[in-house]
Amino acid sequence: MADRILTLNVGASKLLLAEFSVKGGRSPVLLNYGTAQLGESEPTSGMLGQAVRGILRERGIRPAPLMVALTGQMVFPRYVKLPAVGDDKLQQMVQYEVEQNVPFPLNEIIWNYQFIGDASTGEQSAMIVAAKVENVREITAEIAAAGLDPEVIDVAPMALYNCLRYNNPELSGSTVVVDIGARSTNLVFVEGEKIYSRCIPVAGNAITQEIAKVFGISFSEAEALKRERAFVSLGGVYAAADETDERISKIVRNVVTRLHAEISRSVNFYRSQQGGNAPTQLILTGGSSVLPQLDTFFRDKLNVEVGILNPFENVNFGSKVDKAQLEQDAFTMAECVGLALRRSMKCPLEINLMPPEITQQKTFNRRIPFLCLAALGVLGSLGVWTLYEHKMAETYTALHAEAESRLSKLEGKVKKFKVAQSAKAAVDEKAEGACRIIDDHTLWLKRILAIRRSADKFPGLWLKSVTAVGGDAKTPPTGLRIEGRIWKDSLDALKAKAEAKGDQRTVFEQFRDDFFKYDLFEKGDGVRIEGARDVGGYVSEFTILANFATGKDVEEKGR
Repeated sequence: MADRILTLNVGASKLLLAEFSVKGGRSPVLLNYGTAQLGESEPTSGMLGQAVRGILRERGIRPAPLMVALTGQMVFPRYVKLPAVGDDKLQQMVQYEVEQNVPFPLNEIIWNYQFIGDASTGEQSAMIVAAKVENVREITAEIAAAGLDPEVIDVAPMALYNCLRYNNPELSGSTVVVDIGARSTNLVFVEGEKIYSRCIPVAGNAITQEIAKVFGISFSEAEALKRERAFVSLGGVYAAADETDERISKIVRNVVTRLHAEISRSVNFYRSQQGGNAPTQLILTGGSSVLPQLDTFFRDKLNVEVGILNPFENVNFGSKVDKAQLEQDAFTMAECVGLALRRSMKCPLEINLMPPEITQQKTFNRRIPFLCLAALGVLGSLGVWTLYEHKMAETYTALHAEAESRLSKLEGKVKKFKVAQSAKAAVDEKAEGACRIIDDHTLWLKRILAIRRSADKFPGLWLKSVTAVGGDAKTPPTGLRIEGRIWKDSLDALKAKAEAKGDQRTVFEQFRDDFFKYDLFEKGDGVRIEGARDVGGYVSEFTILANFATGKDVEEKGR
């Protein structure tokens, strides 16, 4: 059975909400869609939620799981090359690249990454995407206020890439997709498994603003004039039908000439910094890509083949969708189609910038049914136990009354009762012993956890073995022998970091001293380094002996 999902493309001045039917491994089917304008200025608080509610009400769309695409202006894409090393090292390198390349502290951003291609050439390419967490939270809060539950927070250029790949499986050579929106233009370079994107602040609103300035009219009047009469002047001997059309066409040409210059700079950067080839094909999409003669302008300027992206080349739409209207709107729906593909199949790019608190809430919500069942089980057990206790109390009362009446004649029964009490005392004593054993095990677990926590503070360090020392068959161990290793480059990095802070201790001394934070080990010489040496020039080994702290306080910690 197919599922219903919603996709939402949040643009700078417009949003598009679409409803799809999806089924695993099959092409999604468009069922319904609607658009709403967010205004010419930056959207104010609550505007997005109101617009979403308006589309749901106007188009009769019921709530369903939601996939969201953020505008390219909201994110910071970075493309890095990493050496082909182990997965653990790659994870550390990616986080380092985020810290170095994203101009905000880690606690202020949401970031995700994806490896691109393979490491057969000796390098692993990675795409990192980051966004300010407060901006994403503002959007998810407004979506939630509209009664929708976001499942994925994608990025418009990545959703566009997935749509392009699905609808053009035979795509070859170097291609650049030019997605011209209202406030910005997204460029997506596609070449084999290589991808590179860039956001350019030249788009449809720049044309509208220039028309408003030249003609001395409002922005809304200029926008209407652009939609009605604008086209790209081809220059030379070409002339418009009247003076107004000619002035508008020249304004449009000036702006798209600026856009062409930005595209050319991006192509040069892609070739020099990303090792790509010059595009042989340009594909237009976006709300401002339908200007008459725009394709001819780029074909002449860039000397490449120019086409229009059709997001419904391999994607179907339902019978209730107005086909004529869809033909006019299709050039704005590539991102929504790319989002729908995320739910129906494995996509080449799968980025998710969901705020961590929403992810945690979703995880908790999935556990609620199991928690409810567990609670019902506990309540049922308590009910059975209560009934059992009640029955036992009644039985005891009856027996006690009988015993009182026959006490003088049943001394033997009293003796048996005392024997039973003695047996109970023996059971209690065994139970106490079992409790002590459990406490000892708990104390061992806390010691191991303390060692693990100390090790986690030193990237590149791992433990080979942790063995008990001291004691014999009659007495418990007195300490632990900890053997571990650390990558030589990690050792050097940690040492340099400590020296920068004025800390002259070795990394092993730092690791040893970290144990003193826990009251589970003996202070001072109770934790000491027994040996440290290099192995093979790239790994250092070390051995630390940690004696257990003793006393009643430690026993209480075990409890």
